[in-house]
Amino acid sequence: MLRTLVLLVDEDNIKDEKVKASVDEVAKYVKDCGYNSFVTTDLSEVESSFTQEEKKNTLVVCDRGKDSDKLLEDDYYVVGNLHGLNQGEEFKGAKYVFSEIENVDMDSFVKVYQRYSGEPWEILRTERLLIRETTVDDVDEFYKLYKDPSMTRFMEGLFEDPEDEKRYQRDYIKKIYGLMGFGVWTLVRLEDGAVIGRAGYSVRNGFDEVELGYLVGKEYQRHGYALEACAAILDYGRDVLQFDAVQTLVKAENTVSIHMCEKLGFKKESEVEVEENIYGKEYKDGEKVALNQATYGKYLKMVRVF
Repeated sequence: MLRTLVLLVDEDNIKDEKVKASVDEVAKYVKDCGYNSFVTTDLSEVESSFTQEEKKNTLVVCDRGKDSDKLLEDDYYVVGNLHGLNQGEEFKGAKYVFSEIENVDMDSFVKVYQRYSGEPWEILRTERLLIRETTVDDVDEFYKLYKDPSMTRFMEGLFEDPEDEKRYQRDYIKKIYGLMGFGVWTLVRLEDGAVIGRAGYSVRNGFDEVELGYLVGKEYQRHGYALEACAAILDYGRDVLQFDAVQTLVKAENTVSIHMCEKLGFKKESEVEVEENIYGKEYKDGEKVALNQATYGKYLKMVRVF
């Protein structure tokens, strides 16, 4: 986990009062949040301050591209820092670049670090649940949830081979979480850490609104977990992700889900045809099935407008 945030500033840039005040403010703020932090103009000081193991718990905020390149080569996690004196600076290998870092909150620094380190983002907590990004390790738990035939009565299942599902999940983490910042997440029961289901947002071709989907394992049903998770996720979509509306697609015969979605404020809109099983029985690096092999199902489209 993140323990130290280093602010590496060009020795000429730090002579500017506004730049110095900005990095000093950030260093103090980070320390007030309970993390280690220091400001330096010396790249060699950074390189000599941490063991290989300590690098894994460190994030460097850097305002020179060449220093960023060097640190990335040395396996540091690096964020570019743009300010009034370096607007043309390039940080080619860095995953993120911040401007006005004095306005960046600690949660954003932590989330950037987690993207580099592979730690899942915690999305939110409810009274009984932790909702977080899915990890590859969760896949084995998903197969336990999906093993009851009733779980796939109204929705698609997992790939037959768990290794296909794990390859899919690795791509999902990189391409969906990493680029979109949201997706379908894992539901963890706080009282015992049990993985009880999945819920979150997806984008489906041919539809304007993002889509809410959810699943709770059979042994965890009838306890209100799905309603609790989805209500919180809808609030998150409105307040954090700034969605104007959300859709959900439900099989017409799935009366239990339709009733729950109505309780969540969804209104029935129309019956639609949706492509199913788009990757086929095996996962081949995102390759979809041929059009002549595509299958479709009829769903009730319901929409919640915020």
